[in-house]
Amino acid sequence: MKRRDFLHSGSAALAALGLHQTVSRAEPSRPLNILWLTCEDSSPNLGCYGDPQARTPNLDRLASQGVRFNRAFSVSGVCAPSRSCLITGVHPTTLGTLHMRCKNQPPEHIKCFPEYLRQAGYHCTNNQKQDYNFDAPPGSWDESSNKAHFRNRPNKDQPFFAVFNFTITHESKIGTLPPGLSPGERALLEGLEPHDPARITLPPYYPDTDLIRRHWAHYYDLITAMDRQAGKILAELEEDGLADNTVVFFFSDHGVGAPRGKRWLYDSGIRVPLIIRWPGRIGPGSVSERLVSFVDFAPTLLSIAGVPIPPHMQGVPFLGASEGAPRTTLFAARDRMDERYDIIRAARDERFKYIRNYEPQIPYDLPLSYPESFPIMQELRRVKAEIGLVGPQTLPFLERKPIEELYDTDKDPYELTNLAEDSAHAEVLAKLRGELDSWMIETRDLGLVPEFDLAGWLATGGKGKEVTLATPYTPLESSAGNEQVFGGTANHWIGDLNHSAPLIRYRALKSLAVLGSPAMGILKAALADPDPNVAFWAGRAFGEIKEVDAESFDALEANLNRPEPGARLGAAYALVRHGKQEPALEVSLSLMKDRNPFVRLAAIEMLDLVGPSDPKVAATLQVALGDKNDYVVRRAKRVLGIPVR
Repeated sequence: MKRRDFLHSGSAALAALGLHQTVSRAEPSRPLNILWLTCEDSSPNLGCYGDPQARTPNLDRLASQGVRFNRAFSVSGVCAPSRSCLITGVHPTTLGTLHMRCKNQPPEHIKCFPEYLRQAGYHCTNNQKQDYNFDAPPGSWDESSNKAHFRNRPNKDQPFFAVFNFTITHESKIGTLPPGLSPGERALLEGLEPHDPARITLPPYYPDTDLIRRHWAHYYDLITAMDRQAGKILAELEEDGLADNTVVFFFSDHGVGAPRGKRWLYDSGIRVPLIIRWPGRIGPGSVSERLVSFVDFAPTLLSIAGVPIPPHMQGVPFLGASEGAPRTTLFAARDRMDERYDIIRAARDERFKYIRNYEPQIPYDLPLSYPESFPIMQELRRVKAEIGLVGPQTLPFLERKPIEELYDTDKDPYELTNLAEDSAHAEVLAKLRGELDSWMIETRDLGLVPEFDLAGWLATGGKGKEVTLATPYTPLESSAGNEQVFGGTANHWIGDLNHSAPLIRYRALKSLAVLGSPAMGILKAALADPDPNVAFWAGRAFGEIKEVDAESFDALEANLNRPEPGARLGAAYALVRHGKQEPALEVSLSLMKDRNPFVRLAAIEMLDLVGPSDPKVAATLQVALGDKNDYVVRRAKRVLGIPVR
């Protein structure tokens, strides 16, 4: 796909909001240096963003010298998929780097963008986190280490691109509270006036307890410490006389590392601070309302440096010689988070956020071992059990997600009131639905390819194997054919299920699966589909249908004998969910020995459903404690009641 296919139309006047009115178009007389200052797990809780609780003098000063973007967003609510996008300019859902801590190497023609800068004469350093969900090719950096610095370049006249990543605001630092910090981290807090927990304003979806207040006060303390780190690098830039010829970016990798923030597609999870200083080009104290996505960063860096932008990059440059028209919509995704799967997509324009839940049966608070180990999550669960949650506090604990969500982020910045079923917003709902559908198709979203099959897909170029059905699926004649989900009727999705392209077929099947009982006849037929991934999703669908007929149970049991692991996994899930453990459990136990770690991660879900009271399950889980895949180990520990941290 050509890059122009990803550009979204928009007026030039919109691009000018608070930015280009104060910008000179003069080109630099010498190559520009570029400096990235990045932090982790932080929302725009800075003084320059109007947060009265923040103490961030260095970043506030940087904003006063450049532009503050109010609508900058990550493509994911977690670091590794986001970072894979930042470094390549390609959505992780296209690359196959969409799952947390997967290892899927991009094709050779997709480079880490610093390699293009190096070819153009830049000295490129990274200090030091990569975490791209793939191994950076050798040509990506001149140096990537905890000692990397622009001061170390051999030729001081050589332009540089330097990254400094500050980890002090990571979830692991926020969640542990001060006693859990290292001596070096505690040193960053020395001399700082601690934030008073009593004066903190909590998000409305949290109960007001002393521990949660201390947690959020500590988060603000760490932001102040991070501001110190940023100030040190900026001071070094000034000392070296480089500030006037260096474009400085500051941003976070995603939103705050706290419940209903990190990992989720609400603005609390994907909206990030973004400050850019470009002396002589961006007017001091500018504010931009332009929509900016992480997928735009790589082409923008190349545009600033005057380097040609490769056609595979999917973003819109928002600065520099190749600056494009402002996008009108951006997109984000949630897929596997650590040991648990989910599939959520989001589309956001300047005002409205649309969220599509392909797995609405999965609750918001599905336990993940890592965040469950921190005091704030434990406190939320304690309050829920002992006192009870009220109003917005119940949202993070809903046992079932709505199929669709729509929020007016201008009026409802915390995204508390779902407008998806409000007829007054039907037009904007339809618009964002359509834009999300188009984006998923155009970018070849791989989120509906089961992870156990993803490596095989990527090895063949990410196209999958097209299928010509000997007997096409028949449209439903009853009113069930007009049942709607995601804006399409059941018969619309059945039509797509007859398509030859597998990604279109998977999206159709998952849509019919969300529809549930009205589509049971088609789902039963799909169990015999020649594509085992279609059979997998069909089997999973039966696990969520309350009343299943005898013929469907027969078809599910027949799939336990199919040779493909996916078809067996889907059938086993449905049968275990309906209490038909034998022989589904035997199949699941056997798949725990599969060489593919993601087959094992899918199979252990059935062992979790059955529980360790079954001797065979308990014995297999004990073996799983030694699995080479950490997420299989985490899942086994949780079922056995063993703490992860």
